[in-house]
Amino acid sequence: MRSTHNLACLFTTIFVTLVNAISRSTDGFDLKPFTINLSSRVPRLMTLVNNTRLPEKPLYTVDQQKGIELDVLRDLHSEWLHNFDWETQQAQLNEFSHYTAVIEGQTVHFIHETSGDPDAIPVILVHGWPGSFQEFLPIIRALTQSSTSATGAKLSFNVVVPSLPGFVFSSAPPLDWTVDDTARIFNTLMTEVLGYSTYALHGTDWGSAVAYSLYSSFNTTVRAAHFVWVNFVPPTQQELVDKNITLSPGEKITEHRGTDWATIGQGYLNEQTTKPNDIGYSLYDSPGPTPRAGTPPSVLTNTAILTSISLYYLTDSFLSALWMYALNANGFPSEYTKAPTDAPMLFTQYQYNVGFWPEQYIAKVGNLVSYKFNDFGGHFAGLENPPALIEDIRELGAHFKRDKAQTKVVDQYADMKNQVYLQ
Repeated sequence: MRSTHNLACLFTTIFVTLVNAISRSTDGFDLKPFTINLSSRVPRLMTLVNNTRLPEKPLYTVDQQKGIELDVLRDLHSEWLHNFDWETQQAQLNEFSHYTAVIEGQTVHFIHETSGDPDAIPVILVHGWPGSFQEFLPIIRALTQSSTSATGAKLSFNVVVPSLPGFVFSSAPPLDWTVDDTARIFNTLMTEVLGYSTYALHGTDWGSAVAYSLYSSFNTTVRAAHFVWVNFVPPTQQELVDKNITLSPGEKITEHRGTDWATIGQGYLNEQTTKPNDIGYSLYDSPGPTPRAGTPPSVLTNTAILTSISLYYLTDSFLSALWMYALNANGFPSEYTKAPTDAPMLFTQYQYNVGFWPEQYIAKVGNLVSYKFNDFGGHFAGLENPPALIEDIRELGAHFKRDKAQTKVVDQYADMKNQVYLQ
């Protein structure tokens, strides 16, 4: 009887000690649950959509290289008016566990979904522009579920999806903020706020620049990385010829798309890098679709596009999000440098992306262990080809290396923290 009493006392002491430690460690981050509720702003949005006047017919009959086609715009406008329902979309967004934390004075919004498996691999998924946390929603649930790797190992993930500073529910950063600053606070989010000693990551678009900074600068905590885009200028056609790099038929399609994007597709990039206020103020109260990612083959839907646009408009994010270009004017260097880390790096080239990097170039920037080419999907793989991206990240998990004994303790500590603060 006495031994049972002593055991109970010991358990109580340990629990109180842990709770006190958790309180000390999280008080400075103001960690709290978050619910999306933008309904009060919808009537003005729908008034603007309803009052939108489009031309009767195209001025010229040209292809999409000159910009969005009028027929596409009309289709989106009609769906927005007659079929799209924000309340339905908002309810679906709120099916995920949202939180906010304050790190270095920045409010950081993020989703945190856990698998319940003590051996689950923490992974942070970093979006870009004009995306948000929304582009990863189709893959989160599957990643938290147990699967079997090619080696027979059981895999599941604790998934963290933060919003970049200035995007939707994350506060706009100061004027001197760069992707390296975002990487630093995201590492704090993973290690200090959520308690993960090591983690894996995935990055796309501007999120790849943040993810690469994490991969390079936080090489003791980031222990595996997957990219579908890298923050280095892709090689030109002539450079590929000079290096005698032979392309497959699918790679030739991607390279051609990349060349087109580099020559006639960067008008928005130049505008947002040099004059972000010009386009930002014009879009602040005038929502307009940017459906360029939906190039077939793709499963990207009009509903997903309209949800993305609505999130930007309803959170006043058009201006603050595109300032990321101006704040990181040199964010995509032409000189390739290798990250000082032995953490495995994986890369998937999606055929309908707008940048092409052959394996020889990707190998220059990290410890490349896997290079794949996927003939389905484009720049927003999570929305355009969710099963392929799920497979990519599960392969990432198979390469993830960690001190299991240490991580189990940290992950159990993080789980208790979640129970105390997040329920």
